[in-house]
Amino acid sequence: MNLAKRTLKYVHTRAYRLAGRDPVTRRRLSRRTDVAQIGSRYGGWSIPMDMINSESICYCVGCGEDISFDLGLIDGFRCEVYAFDPTPRAIRHVESHAAGNPRYHFSPVGLWDKAEKLKFYVPINPKDVSHSLLNLQKTNDFIEVPVERLSAIMARNGHTHLDLLKLDIEGAEYKVLDSMFADGIDVAILCVEFDEYWNALDGDWLQRIRDYVERIIGQGYAMIDAPGNGNYTFLKRADA
Repeated sequence: MNLAKRTLKYVHTRAYRLAGRDPVTRRRLSRRTDVAQIGSRYGGWSIPMDMINSESICYCVGCGEDISFDLGLIDGFRCEVYAFDPTPRAIRHVESHAAGNPRYHFSPVGLWDKAEKLKFYVPINPKDVSHSLLNLQKTNDFIEVPVERLSAIMARNGHTHLDLLKLDIEGAEYKVLDSMFADGIDVAILCVEFDEYWNALDGDWLQRIRDYVERIIGQGYAMIDAPGNGNYTFLKRADA
């Protein structure tokens, strides 16, 4: 049965992709000829290559143990990348793979809608690295970590806009998106993983993802990539 479900899901996703639509929201993608993936199959993201250059300011929130996208931005465009993750294993991974890189600026904090310390719940599988502020996997063990509001971090760094913001933060993306819209933060390329696609909080998970995709589009973004796995790339429209 599991194999049958996986096969059906693959066929469904493939059909929507071929039709140029997002398999989750069924919305049509805005096609661009310059979209390409940076990073590994697991940690990579598809972005418009013509929109990034050496002057770009990129925030990558959620590192885990795959920072191939972060480093790919630096290698490909020589831009500045600011990365954030309070997970102990992620911190060690960054230290071993990006220590001394002058364009990679790492902070061991999480993103939320205010500055405080929160419980960061461990994953069910001890081999997995991703912790969750929303406790998506409904575990009991946790660590406490510092979290901050995006606008406060940007102000401290002297940034008034972001050329790219990647959010892969195990359910906390809802709070961060809310704060981003409330603060009117100017983000050109927005990459978001809606982690409920894999670990749902409740039965409303699908509608919640659809609602937030609609909110993002309502803020003046075009959806340019949606491979059907909870990952989305949005681009701020020139007319927004």
